[in-house]
Amino acid sequence: MISVDWTLFLQMANFIVLIFILNAVLYKPIRKILIERKKKIQGAEESIKGAQQDAAETMQTFQTKIGEAKMKGHQQKEGLKEAGQEEERRLVDEINQKAQADLEAVRVQIAKDAGAARDKLKSEVKAFSAAIAEKILGRAVS
Repeated sequence: MISVDWTLFLQMANFIVLIFILNAVLYKPIRKILIERKKKIQGAEESIKGAQQDAAETMQTFQTKIGEAKMKGHQQKEGLKEAGQEEERRLVDEINQKAQADLEAVRVQIAKDAGAARDKLKSEVKAFSAAIAEKILGRAVS
């Protein structure tokens, strides 16, 4: 049977002393460790957020610079393309002019050669005519 006597007060005092000792030896250090752990986790989370913001800003800067570089490259490509087309037109015109000049020179040379051949044939017409007449007649023609 349970009876209330002076040991009840002793057990209560023992319990209170045990609570103070456990609080000082066990609960406070555990709470301190838990608080430090929570602070470390919060610090790590803030560091991660900062790193994510830095990465997002860096990515945005990278995308902007890539866009600018693409635009600059496209402009340079178009400039070079136009310069190439202009150079092509210039070369084609130059070649056409040279070909026309060469063609004209060849025509002049052909006309000159034809004239020379014609003159030569005219000078030889009498000799050929005499030779043909001699063959046809079978005798010498003077």
